[in-house]
Amino acid sequence: MSSDQNSANGLSAGGKISIAFGAVTLLFFGWGFVTSLIDPLVPAVKSIFELSFLESQLTQFSWFIAYALVSLPAAAVLSRLGSVPSILVALAIMISGCLLAPLATFLHSYPLVLTGLFVIASGVTLLQVAANPLVAAIGDPKHAHFRLTLAQAFNSLGTVLGPPLGAFIMLRGGVFDGKAVADTAAKAESLANVERSFLMIAGVFLLLAFLVFLARKAIVNAAVPAKAASPLEALSSRWAVLGAGAIFLYVGAEVTVGSFMINFLHQPHVLNIQLEEAAKLLAFYWGGAMVGRFVGSALLTRFPAAHLLLLAAATAACLATLAVLSGGHVAAIAALSIGLFNSIMFPVIFTLTLERSTASSAATSGLLCTAIVGGAFLPLLAGGLADKFGLSVALIVPALAYLVIVVFAGAAKRVTPIQQGDGAGVSH
Repeated sequence: MSSDQNSANGLSAGGKISIAFGAVTLLFFGWGFVTSLIDPLVPAVKSIFELSFLESQLTQFSWFIAYALVSLPAAAVLSRLGSVPSILVALAIMISGCLLAPLATFLHSYPLVLTGLFVIASGVTLLQVAANPLVAAIGDPKHAHFRLTLAQAFNSLGTVLGPPLGAFIMLRGGVFDGKAVADTAAKAESLANVERSFLMIAGVFLLLAFLVFLARKAIVNAAVPAKAASPLEALSSRWAVLGAGAIFLYVGAEVTVGSFMINFLHQPHVLNIQLEEAAKLLAFYWGGAMVGRFVGSALLTRFPAAHLLLLAAATAACLATLAVLSGGHVAAIAALSIGLFNSIMFPVIFTLTLERSTASSAATSGLLCTAIVGGAFLPLLAGGLADKFGLSVALIVPALAYLVIVVFAGAAKRVTPIQQGDGAGVSH
């Protein structure tokens, strides 16, 4: 587009890029916000539907299994429709999932809650497949890493704000105010709180869809992202598979700690506080991840990425073990501090894998995105352990996952990179 045309439209090229980047960055905030709301939802549905820990973790399973089942179809949709239409379709899917909440409330149905979560997560998967390469492609390629880091910071901001707001709505009144669990009216009130949460989320997604629609021309003009590639193409690369395994374990560990945190802090031998108060403290877990991303980005300019990953994973493993073996404030602080050391793991595992993978960056990125499905399986394993041996013992699962990541980091230190990442990454 010529400068005359830009002037005629009232915006410079830089202004259009800013609008496009701002609109896409809000999407990062949106899916971070909604993903973190699953954490207060876990204790909510556990009490409302009188579930075991294993059964309550089906909320995480229903969410993260979408990454395995929808990534390939999402790549096909992106290739056929393009970035902006795919984003709008993704938001429409997410809104439809939220609108299942009133039906779940009316029927008092936990399976319908899980169905709604899967539908929302399917939209989030398509959103990530479309938005991640797009934010890297908007503007000067030299600043792609800065844009991705900034967008990820907004993603982390969403994960910080989500739990306390979700706790305020979902974990008050009803079965949480001391009434008997068998009280039908109390259950109805608690279900209504969950319904209000999902309708609020639907409103957020509707607003995001409206903003993206308004900025659609600026987004299209600002970047032409590469077409999505099938994650299956990356299975031929040993390092792509190893990196996917590390992502699988990392996301599984992060989700396990986050989803058990509220009930963990609620335990008599830890802090012995109400669920709503425990949910507010969860913000320190996700806040640590946000702060760690800013600090970690600075440290990565001075120290080798594999060394920092090894240190972060080893520290997280030690903290998870300390939380298992101790109690009181020591256990609480140890568990909450894991978030700080989680912060750099996802992007560093991602870049270390990209640099060593013999597959294309697009295919490797797709495989790593699919590996986020680890968030579906490790919480289920931890839930089974919690039901049999106690909630604190369940944190052994993330502790072991972090130890395997230590091994991955050690291996990466000994292998010379064969290529440089192109910035078309994913954010979690």
